[in-house]
Amino acid sequence: MRPLSYTRASTVDEAIATVGADSASAFLAGGTTEIDLIRLGVTRPDALVDINSLALKEIDFTPGTGLRIGALARMTDVARSADVVRRFPMISQALLLGASEQLRNMASMGGNLCQRTRCSYFRDGVSPCNKREPGSGCSAMDGLNRLHAVLGTSDDCVATHPSDVGVALVALDAVVHTLGPSGARGIPIDDFYLLPGSTPEVEHPLERGELIVAIEVPPTPIAERSLYLKLRDRQSYEFALVSVAAAVDVRDGRVAGVRLALGGVGTKPWRARRAEAALTGGPATTEAFAEAAALEMAPASPRKDNAFKIPMARRAMVRALEQVVNGDAR
Repeated sequence: MRPLSYTRASTVDEAIATVGADSASAFLAGGTTEIDLIRLGVTRPDALVDINSLALKEIDFTPGTGLRIGALARMTDVARSADVVRRFPMISQALLLGASEQLRNMASMGGNLCQRTRCSYFRDGVSPCNKREPGSGCSAMDGLNRLHAVLGTSDDCVATHPSDVGVALVALDAVVHTLGPSGARGIPIDDFYLLPGSTPEVEHPLERGELIVAIEVPPTPIAERSLYLKLRDRQSYEFALVSVAAAVDVRDGRVAGVRLALGGVGTKPWRARRAEAALTGGPATTEAFAEAAALEMAPASPRKDNAFKIPMARRAMVRALEQVVNGDAR
């Protein structure tokens, strides 16, 4: 048994200083990922700094009706917020389709963004895995890779990112606010998630001791007619094979604005910018949706078991866009 120390921070500054000074320490929020990985031997911190007593649980609406979510707000509280349901339904739906009710009651929003991949080779603690042990290889390349990514992959890693709400937040151009030894900064969420490249072990641009304090969603009127569609092997408590966060503004039969992001197919929550560019200004028709979806998935690079994700993602994008346009989004 490994010794593991525990302390409870009473201020943000104390938490940052404690973790910043000890490279073997880690923040502890809801613990739904961190404790799992410690038990599996995947991560091996010597000290946990509990941040649950910090005042970072607020859910506030900002001028112009943007949204600011404290990093320690629980997934359930955000998903059930009447204002979130009304103004940002894709956020609420993504949260409710992630994990179980018990996990949602414990898991924090900041922790959700930082959760690690569910790749079985990463989590078994023994298989070669560049994300867990850099330079050891990637067992998923020629192993069991049905659930792995087809977009944003590299020669060193094909693991998918598991967050559902991360997909919705990427579609909405959210900003991750942090405090750390170097001060405060706001990181656009698309930059917060890093592609694996040759360093898959580096998943975020966070410095040692840098703490997520809030997630800000800018005013996005288009989001009031939006949805999160999740396709998976079973209806509950399962990660996405493919998911889609979609919002569309249609005027006179043409697409005036669109937000589209994908989960389950990328090494990070995937903003479908190719499809968005193709759709904007064009007709809001099934044929146009299908052409845009095909364009988005054209660069996909499947492995032996996961080529099915490419047509599945195309169909899911079309279905999500049609549901929003036809008023079935809420």
